[in-house]
Amino acid sequence: MADVVNTLPFFYGSITREEAEEYLRQAGLGNGLYLLRQSRNFLGGFALSVAYAGRCYHYTIEREPRETYAIAGGKSHRSPQDVIDYHSHESDGLVCLLKKPCNRPKNMQPKVGAFDDLKEKLIREFVKQTWNLQGAALEQAIISQRPQIEKVIATKAHERMPWFHEKITREESESRLQNGSRANGKFLIRQRDMNGSFALCLLHDGHVMHYRIDKDHASKLSIPDGKKFDTIWQLVEHYSYKPDGLLHVLTDPCSRPGGDNALPMDSATFESPYADPEELRSFTVDRSQLLLEDGELGSGNFGTVMKGIYKMRKTDKPVAVKILKNDDTNPAVREEMLREANVMQQLDNPYIVRMIGICEAENLMLVMELAELGPLHKFLQKNKSTTLKNITELVHQVSMGMKYLEEHNFVHRDLAARNVLLVTQHYAKISDFGLSKAVGEDQNYYLAKGHGKWPVKWYAPECINFFKFSSKSDVWSFGVLMWEAFSLGQKPYKGMRGNDVMQMIESGGRMEAPANCPPEMYDLMRTCWTYKVEERPTFAVVEPRLREYYYDISQ
Repeated sequence: MADVVNTLPFFYGSITREEAEEYLRQAGLGNGLYLLRQSRNFLGGFALSVAYAGRCYHYTIEREPRETYAIAGGKSHRSPQDVIDYHSHESDGLVCLLKKPCNRPKNMQPKVGAFDDLKEKLIREFVKQTWNLQGAALEQAIISQRPQIEKVIATKAHERMPWFHEKITREESESRLQNGSRANGKFLIRQRDMNGSFALCLLHDGHVMHYRIDKDHASKLSIPDGKKFDTIWQLVEHYSYKPDGLLHVLTDPCSRPGGDNALPMDSATFESPYADPEELRSFTVDRSQLLLEDGELGSGNFGTVMKGIYKMRKTDKPVAVKILKNDDTNPAVREEMLREANVMQQLDNPYIVRMIGICEAENLMLVMELAELGPLHKFLQKNKSTTLKNITELVHQVSMGMKYLEEHNFVHRDLAARNVLLVTQHYAKISDFGLSKAVGEDQNYYLAKGHGKWPVKWYAPECINFFKFSSKSDVWSFGVLMWEAFSLGQKPYKGMRGNDVMQMIESGGRMEAPANCPPEMYDLMRTCWTYKVEERPTFAVVEPRLREYYYDISQ
């Protein structure tokens, strides 16, 4: 069946739901425009992605035990092509009739899934070992028994993965994860019992979290309230792509002692982009390890930000380098830069730009992770077709980074879309900690000595009136950042001066909702702009609301 489906011009192979939506968008999102892709959580199944009324809808086509195919609750058909032919004439539960195929771009082949890469080799091995066959008999057995063999192999494939540690104790799994590199997202899978129950063990902020993976009556695997999968490796592949309820996306497989026989998806280690713990412990970067490239990424009062290459022992990594201009007359700028480095050094969260180290050379340089796509507001200004789901995803990631700061008693004081940098279209990091302050355990705010060059349009009333900054004032700024994001990078309070903004807020006025902003998101912005500090929510309240809304629209 796979060979036949591969010849369909509208079959894209193992692409994600987001990639499918992007292809449909590029083709105009006409009503009834559709494409077919491989299911990433049902063995041998497919997914049908359909455009209607400017939105994308997704339907799973499951492979049934009799080798027929059906959309859940729908009629059975001999092939995915027959499913599509039927729904071209009968909507029968679909949002609309299938009208026009969205064919693959010229010269593009269907994307090969991780398991497909290895399948043929494993099928041959299995048939040889199980029935001791050779030559023509071997080939005949493969042809006649392929679906059954594929299923057996796929459901056992995790046993060949380096991250599968069989039946070890909870304590042993924690010991293995804490050993060596301690990157956020480092993980392993262990077997809990012989009834098909497993545990996903995940390292985050130095602590190991354990997620149960149980098998339901239909043999589907899932973490509690999570998406269901036919196999453990599909579950791992999914959570390596997005966190979806986990504290962190899976990044760095913890190999079992003496483990080998890795599948192709594991051959390139998912490691934190700057994970080389022995090298990073010193917090200083040797100038000989740093290669600066032409062209500025940005500039400010302090100097410039350049792109560079950090030559680590294992690999070369692209970095952002903040370079202080040589100005002996202003020691305050140097102090501010060192203070920023000191704050960043203490933070370790996937949604915050990591500090790699300080380099003292011809100038003082701060070496940081590179977020190639630049500031959020500029990205959205250039990419007006960014989906609501994508915007919500990025804003939610910022809320997770801010919740981490809140938990660690840090006040950012300059939260705005210009200070959120994108690693990819689906991965945001908070940056620019020049104004940040660590707040003592015994108090929950920082008292500034007086007005500076402040971003007034992002500031809560108590910051301007009483110079008081707290995580709650960061929540107010986060509401403005949300407005910037959902308005696709527009300037807040456009055309108004700082004093006018303050008067408007004092008299109870707030910005209107951006065009096409979901009411749930505007409601959350208004909540962030609650005048009284004690009534304003914390990030511990804001983050779950965003997460819940993101999951709702992701279904």
